[in-house]
Amino acid sequence: MLEETEFYQDGCTTQWRRDEGRVVCSCDHLTYFAVLMVSPSISESDQEMLSYITLIGCSLSLFFLVVTIFLYTTRRGTGTDISLKVHINLAVALILLNLHFLISQQVTALSSSGSCIYVAVLLHYSLLATFTWTAIEGFHLYLLLVRVFNIYVRRYLLKLSLVGWGFPAVIVIVIAIIDKDTYRRVTLHPSKTNGTAVEMCYLSNDVMKLVTTVGLFGLVFVFNLGMLAVTVRRLLSLHTEQMSGEKGRARRDTCTVLGITCLLGITWGIIFFSFGQLTTPGLYLFCVLNSLQGFFIFLWFCVFKWKAEDSQPGSDAHSTKT
Repeated sequence: MLEETEFYQDGCTTQWRRDEGRVVCSCDHLTYFAVLMVSPSISESDQEMLSYITLIGCSLSLFFLVVTIFLYTTRRGTGTDISLKVHINLAVALILLNLHFLISQQVTALSSSGSCIYVAVLLHYSLLATFTWTAIEGFHLYLLLVRVFNIYVRRYLLKLSLVGWGFPAVIVIVIAIIDKDTYRRVTLHPSKTNGTAVEMCYLSNDVMKLVTTVGLFGLVFVFNLGMLAVTVRRLLSLHTEQMSGEKGRARRDTCTVLGITCLLGITWGIIFFSFGQLTTPGLYLFCVLNSLQGFFIFLWFCVFKWKAEDSQPGSDAHSTKT
């Protein structure tokens, strides 16, 4: 006997397979990455395309982030590198974010409110943890490039971890206390063409969503954008000092800036420019770059960090004293 409450029926179709003697329930609850921060009304075709881009991007990121963690744990000489440990914490946050975003699309099809609440809480927590660790990346970069000397902090990594994982937990707990029903299945803005809505397990309170996602990231974005500018300025000054010009230096500097841009989460700032005529192209750019952030971090680790350590063993030694 089939229970009507086993599936959430909106967006679902049932098909009776007579030859198999069973009913197959098929649900379409695709969502795209940008809805974590905003939920604009777009065409059904764009909505579907963004959903598939997100699905592919998040799956690739999840796989390569797990590979990154594996390579980190099996590689010698990484235990004292504070910078690398900060990167790994960001990678873990992104693993949680991509995993729960992918899971949310399946859980939305179920009628179990408990499962939906669980996924909604962890999805929001993972997003906040990702933002927090990108801010910590910026702070760590500040110590390395601006403070440089006398930056020893006792139990530095432990303190960063308490902030990186504890701060998002505090926000989620406070929200749950203020409104216990805010984490549940929500219906986002329908498409322009036929009113098809995007549904997911997430924050139902628009004000809290705006403050804790767009508002929080806005602060992180401004700070990290400043740190990116400091990095570019430092690279330009080094390039000026070495007028003889090392072969391939400009190309490496460009790749370094792109890698740091990824670690600082600068690409998430595209959401601030996705309005008016720029809404649709902005959403496409946002979904492509940010759903693949984990893959880009994997490339950063492989091409730069580890190769540089092999050729210059002491190049990052100063960061271990932080």
